[in-house]
Amino acid sequence: MGTIYYGGSGTPVQIEDRALAHLKVVIATKLRRGESFTLSWRHGEGEAAGRSTLWLHPSIPLRFVFDDEEPTLLSRAWIEDLATSANSSGGIMLVPEQTGGAPAREEGQPSST
Repeated sequence: MGTIYYGGSGTPVQIEDRALAHLKVVIATKLRRGESFTLSWRHGEGEAAGRSTLWLHPSIPLRFVFDDEEPTLLSRAWIEDLATSANSSGGIMLVPEQTGGAPAREEGQPSST
């Protein structure tokens, strides 16, 4: 389980490592462009029912922490799905990965997204 630490928030956000690796690519791309946006997700099992949203802005510190030591093989299709939602008025909605998509590249490699 990975973690997002955002700004001065006392509550870290727990997200599965594979999903977090894909989110990192899309979030970093948007922030590198100087764009602000929201990130929303449904609460997982063991959490209070509902959903949460963060407002992400380039000037607010952000850190991604992964439990897995090895980089994740990324899915181009999932990155594209997340990027499409990131460019909508609703911001990034953490959607499940669609199976059957070809891998894009290993995490940490340059992206054209």
